[in-house]
Amino acid sequence: MPARLYLEDLHIGDRFSSQATTLDAAQIKAFATQFDPQPFHLDEAAAEQSFFGGLAASGWHTAALTMRLLVESVPLHGGLIGAGSEITWPQPTRPGDQLRVESEVLEIVPSRSRPDRGLVTCQSLTLNQNGDVVQRSVAKLLAFRRPQAS
Repeated sequence: MPARLYLEDLHIGDRFSSQATTLDAAQIKAFATQFDPQPFHLDEAAAEQSFFGGLAASGWHTAALTMRLLVESVPLHGGLIGAGSEITWPQPTRPGDQLRVESEVLEIVPSRSRPDRGLVTCQSLTLNQNGDVVQRSVAKLLAFRRPQAS
């Protein structure tokens, strides 16, 4: 586990890379059954006739996998606490896709009212095995300052 980073350890342009995880059809269907029960996430034949032209993971499934990979790769002290996000899915995640996340710090804004913290804006690209972007998110994350020695 990498050392946990505080606000003052971060710099614009810092990059973080995750390990990869592979998604299969059974996982896609299980997630969809519970959280997004639409035919193009549940049934190959129905999915073939849909906009997606084949079985596709729910965008929320891709987002959940991305979150797991972010937790494992962006070592902020205190965890990854979101304060807002924009998310897009430029193309579907498919069975057999091997996903990884590449993140970059875009902005760092220390809080004026709470000197123990700030907001860090990160762009995270979720990529498949071909390097295609299946999710893009830009999130504001709470980052804490290193405690002052007494």
